[in-house]
Amino acid sequence: MKRSVARPLLPLAVLLAIYLCLPFIASVPQISHVNWANVDWRSTWSAVGVSVASASTAALIILIAGVPLGYWLARSSSRAMAVLGFVVQLPLALPPLTSGILLLFLVGPYSAIGHALNGALTDSFAGIVVAETFVAAPFLIVAARSAFSAVDPVFEDVAATLGHHAMSRFMRVVLPAAWPGIRAGLALTWLRAFGEFGATVMVAYHPYSLPVYTYVLFGGQGLPAMMPLLLPTLAIAIACAVFSAYSPRARYRGADERIENGAEPVLAPVPLGKQAKDNPRLSVDLKKQLGTFHLDVQWAPSTRRLAIIGPSGSGKSLALKLIAGLEHNDAGSVTLGQRDLGSLEPEHRQIGYMPQDYGLFPHMTVSQQLAFPIDADAASARYWTDHLGLGALLNRLPHQLSFGQRQRVALARALTRHSHLLLFDEPFSALDTPRRRQLRQSLRELQREISAVTILVTHDPDEAALLADELLVIDQGRVLQAGPTERVFAQPASLRVSELLGLRNIGAGTMHASGLVEVYDGLMLETANRTIDAGANVMWRIASRAIRPGAGPNSFKAKVHSIELRNGERYACIKTADGQFDVSIGEMPLREDQVETFIVDPAGVSVWSCEPKQGEDRAPAVATQCGSYSPS
Repeated sequence: MKRSVARPLLPLAVLLAIYLCLPFIASVPQISHVNWANVDWRSTWSAVGVSVASASTAALIILIAGVPLGYWLARSSSRAMAVLGFVVQLPLALPPLTSGILLLFLVGPYSAIGHALNGALTDSFAGIVVAETFVAAPFLIVAARSAFSAVDPVFEDVAATLGHHAMSRFMRVVLPAAWPGIRAGLALTWLRAFGEFGATVMVAYHPYSLPVYTYVLFGGQGLPAMMPLLLPTLAIAIACAVFSAYSPRARYRGADERIENGAEPVLAPVPLGKQAKDNPRLSVDLKKQLGTFHLDVQWAPSTRRLAIIGPSGSGKSLALKLIAGLEHNDAGSVTLGQRDLGSLEPEHRQIGYMPQDYGLFPHMTVSQQLAFPIDADAASARYWTDHLGLGALLNRLPHQLSFGQRQRVALARALTRHSHLLLFDEPFSALDTPRRRQLRQSLRELQREISAVTILVTHDPDEAALLADELLVIDQGRVLQAGPTERVFAQPASLRVSELLGLRNIGAGTMHASGLVEVYDGLMLETANRTIDAGANVMWRIASRAIRPGAGPNSFKAKVHSIELRNGERYACIKTADGQFDVSIGEMPLREDQVETFIVDPAGVSVWSCEPKQGEDRAPAVATQCGSYSPS
């Protein structure tokens, strides 16, 4: 689709574009007026050669040292590095002659370095390189810093979990991803060095570089002699522009119509040899201080399918990174079976880590992604390629894949190295509801086939319930509850936990008598549980289907506040003087604002013991004594 352009901006853009093009257009007629027979080609090509050689040497020096400096500046947030970043850009703001004077203070014939080298760095080819390096370096450093800043640090994290050490991560992941921006900066750096005059003429007047030779020739012969010098300069500038703009486009052949149309492959039955045979236990003690936030989590689940659930900012992703070794665990431990993972660097933990956007390296095809793990097994790669329906995608880059395809590629990449631990950080957060539901099922099938422990970080209770046998619920860096999924959902430890799990009709109350619970002030409900003594603090929960219109013992009046449709069923929110309930009404003839008398089936009322925390006072029945959260 053709995009519209903001019309008021067009005249300004056209005006500047015309101005920038006019000098080139004005020079074209001058070609016919050149006296080509009197051109001193030997001196011209000598000057061109000096400039090309010196600019190439300077650009190589800047590339070798400027790329690490740009990376350092991009990844550091210290004040000292911010100051350094400002200082290295100063040559951009200085007049070239000023830069030349500063260089003479450093390497001139009267400086300490000049005396030591007998003036070898001035009036020589080396002097030209010194001047060009100082003036042109900021172009590459700024470009490299911007390019590295644009590379998501999560790529380095993923590469670490795939077994690559720091230098390998830089050379194989970060540098290739940043290279297009660095390449453009390198072209500008070379052109700036090639055209440098002011600093060069101060430091090294001889041998003539092209800018200096142009200045000398203009002073002696005037404007008519300039065209033969401009032609090689323009040709070189055009070549550099093409180099900086060139970007090879990946091509892929063939397409799987099922995948292109959005259908995800159904996982085939897995051979018995691939089935999970062992059940290594994970045990973690995680402690991390980040500013005012403190994470303190101890967890020793006994199953393989695990989930960490909590709100944004609760420490879920930080906990996952601590387990992966991507963050330093201040004083804790991580063990899996008999292995002490906490003492190992992330590249040695034999884990798979999937961040929210799956962490696929933008410059690698699918086949390259699968071969990237340091100990990738070719047989496993072929198996998971076929099993996850990736055969038609092997030549594609990540931007040519759908979200579902990216997820499967990331899964296959992690599984090619027989990972003992798979970590998923909000893997479905960017997906629409149908695709999210589809991929949850695919992941559930995969969990049944592999022996690895899987940990899913999520804020979605439905995902946690589907994909985990045990849950860890955290908030503000602290454990609220841990245990089997079924039990955590059935008996949350506090109202805060119930809120995070999205549970309805739940609250804190007091046992008024055996089998009779006071849920709100004066509202008593009968429960089938008669094992809890009167006066005990309890959590209670009422099934939506247990509430229905009718009269009887312990009935109550409530107003129908709203009616909504969920998954094809009608639900009503009814309100009493002190609280509200969620009711499954089916075909009941209720309408909004209707006042009705309701009864509750005792079989649908669950209660479980919950004592106030030390130091907490007994509050009104609507507040919780079982946790720190009180609903507004």
